Amino acid sequence: MIKTILCVEDNEQVQIFNKIHLEKKGFTVKLAMTIAQAHDEVSSEMPGLIILDIHLPDGNGLDFLRELRKTSNLPVIALTNNKEDEDIVKGLESGCDDYMPKPYTFPVLFARIERLLRRASQVPEKKVFGSLSLDVFSQQAFIHGEDLLLAQKEFALLLLFTENEDKTMSAEYIYQKVWNAPIGSDKNALQKRISTIRKRLENSNCGYTVRTVYNEGYCFEKI
Repeated sequence: MIKTILCVEDNEQVQIFNKIHLEKKGFTVKLAMTIAQAHDEVSSEMPGLIILDIHLPDGNGLDFLRELRKTSNLPVIALTNNKEDEDIVKGLESGCDDYMPKPYTFPVLFARIERLLRRASQVPEKKVFGSLSLDVFSQQAFIHGEDLLLAQKEFALLLLFTENEDKTMSAEYIYQKVWNAPIGSDKNALQKRISTIRKRLENSNCGYTVRTVYNEGYCFEKI
């Protein structure tokens, strides 16, 4: 699998966050804060995938993308603060393969990276667990083809659980991964989200549940 990712983003905190988590997944991460720096990085070494912020200090990231598309078809995920359909359409027309509205959670971003890298290497993508299936692009979960109607954070939680099947994760770890912040006194919010997911899984008889492990955390497992 391709191992080098270029992150083009002018927010230093976002850059540091992405770099830390992507390196934990085994990627080499190159950083650029401007379009000029992005050009330099691409000229020096073509990455396997680019995470590209649309709004940069020295121009529009889509102009950089259109220029890139003249010579390369490498996967590009565009980041935007704007959820307007017009901006999304412009990004897709400029050649981005996917887009992420800010703020986003790392599990969803990573799943989309995996999806694009699999597609680039022609490896079939499957996020299927028995009758449970996850569509990372639309952020929807289905059981027997029926939409579970999960909120964004609930989908991100379920995605994280499926990526760590049979592993017990602490509440603190889960919250940090999905909310990108320390849990503090917000354990009730996490418990309510997990309870919603558990009820929908069990009521649909999909064969999986999220089990509470006393004094340790939560575990996604077969019933």
